[in-house]
Amino acid sequence: MPVAFFRTLSCAAALLLTTGPMVAAEGLAGAYLAGRAATYDSDFAASAQYYTRALVRDPQNVVLMENLVYARLAMGDIKSALPVAQRMWEQGVQSQVANLVVVGNLALSEDYDALLGRDEAQFPISPLVDGLLDAWAYMGRGAVSDALAQFDSVAENDEGLRFFALYHKALALASVGDYEGAEELFAANGGQLGRSSRRAVIARVQSLSQLGRNDEALEVLVDSFGSGFDPALSVLADQLAAGETLDFAIAPTARDGMAEVFYSLAQAMSGGAADDYVLMYTRMAAMLNPKHVDAILLSAGLLDQLGRYELSIETYKQVPRDHPDFHAAELGRAEALRRAANPQAAQEVLEQLVRDFPEHMAVYVDLGDLKRQEEDYAGAAAAYTQALELGDETASNRWFLFYARGICNERLKNWQAAEDDFRAALAIDPDQPQVLNYLGYSLVERQVKLDEALSMIERAVAARPDSGYIVDSLGWVLYRLGNYEAAVGHMERAVELMPVDAVVNDHLGDVYWAVGRHLEAEFQWKRALSFPDAADANDEADPERIRRKLDIGLDAVLAEEGAAPLQVANDDS
Repeated sequence: MPVAFFRTLSCAAALLLTTGPMVAAEGLAGAYLAGRAATYDSDFAASAQYYTRALVRDPQNVVLMENLVYARLAMGDIKSALPVAQRMWEQGVQSQVANLVVVGNLALSEDYDALLGRDEAQFPISPLVDGLLDAWAYMGRGAVSDALAQFDSVAENDEGLRFFALYHKALALASVGDYEGAEELFAANGGQLGRSSRRAVIARVQSLSQLGRNDEALEVLVDSFGSGFDPALSVLADQLAAGETLDFAIAPTARDGMAEVFYSLAQAMSGGAADDYVLMYTRMAAMLNPKHVDAILLSAGLLDQLGRYELSIETYKQVPRDHPDFHAAELGRAEALRRAANPQAAQEVLEQLVRDFPEHMAVYVDLGDLKRQEEDYAGAAAAYTQALELGDETASNRWFLFYARGICNERLKNWQAAEDDFRAALAIDPDQPQVLNYLGYSLVERQVKLDEALSMIERAVAARPDSGYIVDSLGWVLYRLGNYEAAVGHMERAVELMPVDAVVNDHLGDVYWAVGRHLEAEFQWKRALSFPDAADANDEADPERIRRKLDIGLDAVLAEEGAAPLQVANDDS
């Protein structure tokens, strides 16, 4: 969908914290500055607290009012945001967030006369929002002809808005039982409108079912999503196959339609506008329609991306357990818990999901990823095995499950199983650079099939020339093959790409030593020790081994380890 017409912001906080009167009073300044800091950190609760405190000292300050309204809306609390937003309206203050809150409250109260009577020129949200809200307000009044004319007016005034206007017109027609009219719009231009989004597909499917055309509705569902339905789509498919008539549930009332206005804009802006800006729209959609699970999920995901994990977790929990998308909410909640540094709670959520949805592959994938991140490689491998057994054998992304399980097997020192998994991944995607790099690097470390390993890593570098890890692998395999001079340039490039990585700097030090550049080698080893990740001893960047190289040199360390000296490796090459 086109998004150029949106009044987008680089950051909602930037809008709220720019121009305005200087806050100078002692005490007031402290609360104001603390509120600014909290807003930049997306800490909405703290922001609301500090701006409330500041407003007590300066109740007419527009900047403070606007920031407070935004913080409370971002928290999903329109009732607390409303009094300040209304005060801004009474003072004639131009504020998009205040306009959104006041208009949203009118929609929440189903005060359609007030909605239609508002001064849109003085208190605008955006041309699309204002125009579509007017159309739905007419629907709420029962003035269907006026509503349809308003939808058409929005569509005709701006080609960029046409798609949204026609989608909402189709929903409005279906909401009053004109499913034929809705289907005509959905099916036009090869069904373009009817497959423009997940909710558009579902709306069309529900309309077709109301027309007694379940077979056609099922075809639309399969054509749009393929055969790999998630639980929510599976419920719809099963109902259609059983001959049940689906309720029209996307926007059955005018208030639901208004919620859909805010959600459809949020969905279109997501990924293109700032997350905190999009959040205003998703929060309003969910407040107008508490059953709008898609709005709840999008709000929770945005909060997660903003780093407000507690709010994200709380929002995911709003999805009822008996809702078909409950599993999606729980997957999101588990991810938020993991990002909040609570992996144990995240694992408990996922393990409960495994019990509740034993046939759902995505749950096992997420459980495997979590266990792998927590270095429970045996548990992760078992989860990936379950996912592979449940998944579609023709799926193009199936390579990742073999790759992830291969990593687990390699860490468990089950090398043959690991190599089998990596080669299975390459059988699906022969040019996948992650797999080529990992397998090639592993072969080099095991000192087997070195020519094949070199070829794999060269292909990986060709695909990802700016990946420091992969370029490092190429330099390292050349070093292992004794081609030290050729290794230098690649290792130097790897350090350029990853200047503060302990492993890469340690590798460059070894390569420098091998070509006789001993002072530069010692400098790189010292750099490797200076980085935080060097404190975590591992097989690739062991701080004790690096210190030993600084004390006695790489040649002596190799002799202590029983490895072939560098000059022998050169002779063999």
